[in-house]
Order: sequence, then C-alpha cells, then structure tokens
Amino acid sequence: MTEITITKAAAKQVIHSVEETNAVGLPLRIAIKSLENGAFHYQMGFDDQLDEGDEQIQSQGVLLVLDKDSAVKANRMTLDFVEIDGNMEFIFINPNDPHYRPPAQSSLD
Repeated sequence: MTEITITKAAAKQVIHSVEETNAVGLPLRIAIKSLENGAFHYQMGFDDQLDEGDEQIQSQGVLLVLDKDSAVKANRMTLDFVEIDGNMEFIFINPNDPHYRPPAQSSLD
C-alpha cells in the first residue's frame, strides 16, 4: 500500500478547492510521469472516474486516487502547500524522484 502524507496546509487548500469548484465528493487524482531527464512531472485534479488498478488513499480528510504506476512513484511522498516567492503553491516532496532535494522547510505540523 502506498503511503502519502498530506500536510494540514495542503489539506486545507484542497478542501477549499473542493468547495470553490463544486467538486464535493470527488477524489483528488495525482498522476506522476517520468520526464526524459528522469525527473518527475506531477499533475492533479478532481476526478469522477475510477479505473481498474487505481489506489485510493485517505489522508487529513482528503481522498486521493492514483493509477498503479503513479502509486509506485508516490510512495512516501508528501504533498504540501507553501509560500514560494510570494505565491502559495502545492509542492511534492518525493524521495523517489531522481532529482529530489530535501526542502529547506515545510509545514508538516
């Protein structure tokens, strides 16, 4: 089973987005693709379809869905919502990404 941590800040923003986009009841799908240079590219959005082999993960009141390949790449990943250069953004802290560098700080509280 894939382990993913969602920080309180990220969960709060996802729940806010659910309400803002009228996506109540829809899981957040995270897809991870490997780029030519080996780095990971992340996509996420609310999804109303479950495919065979999808894995569902509950964290901080948020339901995540990942396809089988993404789930392997996401194991032990953290989804956070932080300020970067004055903008609030989701970040993926993923030790499985070949280009991963530990963050200087995060809101893992």
